[in-house]
Amino acid sequence: MSCPNPFSFKNLNTYSLFDRPSKVSVNDLARPIRKGGTIRDFLKSLSNQLAAKDLKEVASSWAKAIKEKKTIIMAMGAHVIKVGLTPVLIDLMERGHISAFAINGAGIIHDAELAMAGKTSEDVAAVLGEGKFGAAKETGEFLNRAINMAARESTGLGETVGRLLFEGDFPFKNYSLLAQAYRNKIPVTVHVAIGTDIIHIHPDADGASVGRASYYDFQCFCSLVSRLQDGVYFNIGSAVILPEVFLKALTAVRNLGHNVTRFTTVNLDFIRQYRPLTNVVARPTLEGGKGYNLTGHHEIMLPLLIAALFEEL
Repeated sequence: MSCPNPFSFKNLNTYSLFDRPSKVSVNDLARPIRKGGTIRDFLKSLSNQLAAKDLKEVASSWAKAIKEKKTIIMAMGAHVIKVGLTPVLIDLMERGHISAFAINGAGIIHDAELAMAGKTSEDVAAVLGEGKFGAAKETGEFLNRAINMAARESTGLGETVGRLLFEGDFPFKNYSLLAQAYRNKIPVTVHVAIGTDIIHIHPDADGASVGRASYYDFQCFCSLVSRLQDGVYFNIGSAVILPEVFLKALTAVRNLGHNVTRFTTVNLDFIRQYRPLTNVVARPTLEGGKGYNLTGHHEIMLPLLIAALFEEL
């Protein structure tokens, strides 16, 4: 079947390319990378587009918050610890570049195991069939003792674990985020979902103690969020728990009259997830500030972002 009336473009309205607004110019293009270049040279070589532009803007906002002594909260899933970034995070806190950490229940497990044994991250597939996954004796005993103590003494879960790791005779505690945070007086709040962590199946586990200690940390977290105006909030590698905790904390502090309407939020993960994009990047910054999403592996992207921060400082 032939086309009876081919469409004609001869009368199409055109305009000049030179007068048209454009999103990309030669000033935005990447530069060739040279052998022997510095980190600064590498960052300058990046194009001024999309994620490269966002990376530089996040580093700039972070540096500005540090210089102005604003609150900087780093919330993160346990994977950040598992991929070996604890020394980097400890260095950041010792430089004064982070005000507080928020982690999930798995975070204290991997951190404590690193401090106690210098290793963590069980091969689940190898032991699940025998029902041995998560049955490490020392991990369950130490952390449940800490949790029960925190509930009994009405202290924070993160603070109590950090104190016991720091004061204990553990050969690798210099690599423990919680131990070094306790030493540096940096708050670490722990947000637990019952049944998600291996220590919940151990004999010493007590649900009431877990709930009480973690709820105390949620109250502390809300206090930190109430001071987030003009600061920076990072969500690194938490797809559900910490984005939900953050959203509830933010609405609570606003409800109680705290002015937290202008700040920077950053989600960093190797895949894009609904809740971080909605509850961290989009909704919290509707009143002001800006949200960013950086996609990439933690073990590469976080050190790269920190390198960019150091150059900004």
